[in-house]
Amino acid sequence: MSTSSNINSTVNISAIHAFSDNFIWAITRNNRVSLVDPGDANVCIAYIEQHQLILDNILITHHHPDHVGGIKGLLDYCQQQQWQVTVFGPANENIPYCEHKLTDQDTIDIASLGINFSIIDLPGHTSGHIAYYSDSASNSDSDSYHKPILFCGDTLFSGGCGRLFEGTPAQMLNSLTKLANLPDTTQVYCAHEYTQANLAFALTVEPDNEQLIVYNQQVERLRSQAQATIPSSIRLEKQINPFLRAHIDQVKNSAQRFDSTINNSDLEVFAAIRRWKDNF
Repeated sequence: MSTSSNINSTVNISAIHAFSDNFIWAITRNNRVSLVDPGDANVCIAYIEQHQLILDNILITHHHPDHVGGIKGLLDYCQQQQWQVTVFGPANENIPYCEHKLTDQDTIDIASLGINFSIIDLPGHTSGHIAYYSDSASNSDSDSYHKPILFCGDTLFSGGCGRLFEGTPAQMLNSLTKLANLPDTTQVYCAHEYTQANLAFALTVEPDNEQLIVYNQQVERLRSQAQATIPSSIRLEKQINPFLRAHIDQVKNSAQRFDSTINNSDLEVFAAIRRWKDNF
């Protein structure tokens, strides 16, 4: 099963669904495809064959098995097809078969897509997590609106953020602040369909947030029809995501009700709501 959206006249981004809630992102132009975080080779190969595509790049955000587990199977398949495939991944993590190790502010040119990606270091969920960001995928047609794109793995979700498996609250808050400072129109392609559960928590933190209430209703309609809620946008996340709103009074007040020992700093508020969400 896959869902897709056009970002310009020639580039398409499709969600290949894997496991219970993973998104493997397929970025295609003409008959070429690049995959982001392919945890399952079989669903990717099925998608490639169904759409008669040639795989030439794999982009990895972090080392967790549900993001890298399909790399070997895909490389074996591509070797049988005599395709050359390049694997990109974070320099500070052990990514299998990774040829190009990336750090903050590196840039990569995916020639087959006509897209340049800038790398953003995002420690927090894991110690070496990265994101791929591009503002070069615009449509030259006058009736098309230019929207940058972001593949952020498990750092930012719609209405939530990743658990802190390896990093600190300070690292994660800094990483999320980097993303919040991207253009509001940036389309956020995260790696999991967690939105509905995230919004249940967000409404506990900010029950009077009108934009959050409206968005929750939209998400409930989408999920009742088994439709994806991703991509989101940076503008939307700044309006509804409590992990981007530690500076907002209602979020601070809710965090202090959860843990009366914290001070009023954005970092302690963020850390408190992350602990709260861990046990929600």
